[in-house]
Amino acid sequence: MIAGVEIQDKRFPLNTGAGSDAIHKDPVYSYAVAKLIDHKGRVGTGLAFTIGEGNDLVCKAASFYAEKLKGRDIEELMANFGTVFNTLSNEQQFRWLGPHKGIVHLALAAVTNACYDLWAKTRGVPLWKLLIDLSPEQLVDTLDLSYLEDELTREEAIALMVTNKTSQTERMGILDVGYKGYDTSVGWFNYSDEQVRENCIKAIDNGFTAMKLKVGSKDPLRDIKRAHIVREVAGDRATVMLDANQQWTLPQALSICDELKAMNPYWIEEPTHPDDILAHKTLADTIAPIKIAMGEHVPNRILFKNYLQLKATGFVQVDAVRVGGVSEFLSVSLLARKFNIPVVPHVGDMGQLHQHLVLFNHISMGHEALFLEHIPHLKSHFKNPVKIEGGVYRTPVEEGSSCDLI
Repeated sequence: MIAGVEIQDKRFPLNTGAGSDAIHKDPVYSYAVAKLIDHKGRVGTGLAFTIGEGNDLVCKAASFYAEKLKGRDIEELMANFGTVFNTLSNEQQFRWLGPHKGIVHLALAAVTNACYDLWAKTRGVPLWKLLIDLSPEQLVDTLDLSYLEDELTREEAIALMVTNKTSQTERMGILDVGYKGYDTSVGWFNYSDEQVRENCIKAIDNGFTAMKLKVGSKDPLRDIKRAHIVREVAGDRATVMLDANQQWTLPQALSICDELKAMNPYWIEEPTHPDDILAHKTLADTIAPIKIAMGEHVPNRILFKNYLQLKATGFVQVDAVRVGGVSEFLSVSLLARKFNIPVVPHVGDMGQLHQHLVLFNHISMGHEALFLEHIPHLKSHFKNPVKIEGGVYRTPVEEGSSCDLI
């Protein structure tokens, strides 16, 4: 039974230049931390990610949601968590502050993620194992599929899970070989060209075969030059992604993406405003076969549905500490699986939680195991930090979702 709650405002200043992109020049990586404490002293920890200012507001909202779960048994709660999620996300007064986005939805993410962590700890298993051991019906019962029914009903979701779980054992080998990572820290926006070059060499030496560069400079020639530096160092066989962090208008994106084609990017990420789905559609059609990746700033499953319906994205980067937590992440993953679009999460959690979720996506949903973003800057603050060896995430074995902070 959930006997107590604790909410923490955790902020971690970064080294000079780290975490910077075309929009966020001086981020302070921060978490609104929700802790659910059961009657045996077990603590479920959930995170929502911000970059500093306003983190306290998310904490206040998380306290509101967490208090509503006091007295609930975690097994009983999770047996029908889809209904619980629906009720909380549509709470009449808080919903006005969203709906399903912004501070209140981030707060719900923290509390939802704490529920999944406590559930896994109660069963004494890592979150990935808890999820793959659930039956299709049990898994779908943890999801809120409202507003998705035109594309994914409960019955269709269960059938999709059943279809993919029949071949689940064939994909269990990923637990032994590990899940491939990509280095997103080689080219933060504020890094010098020489630092980008040096970081690319280090990434390759550390076993990474995929890496990402931040673009979106006021001078497009800077982006083009830096992109070619990464390609030159990494070589033609490496996978290189470019991330504009929403900096460009559509006309700007159309122009510079045409120029960037020459260095053969694997994807171009967040090329324009995340709410402008039609602009993404226009750009996706224009720059094909190069694909667009998006989702870091898409707050809910309904908007992801629209992106998928319009074929406006080639990669879904849903983030469980940005949408309404693990529950909504899984709803989006199922939806993307129906549309056969890969899920490559953005990792506001630094990969701690998502290393579990991508294993489930691959093993039980049949998503292709591409790679998972790796950002090392907060590694020392976690009790059980991710383990990366040779550019590969090693399977976590500790119980829970790996989100406990020191």
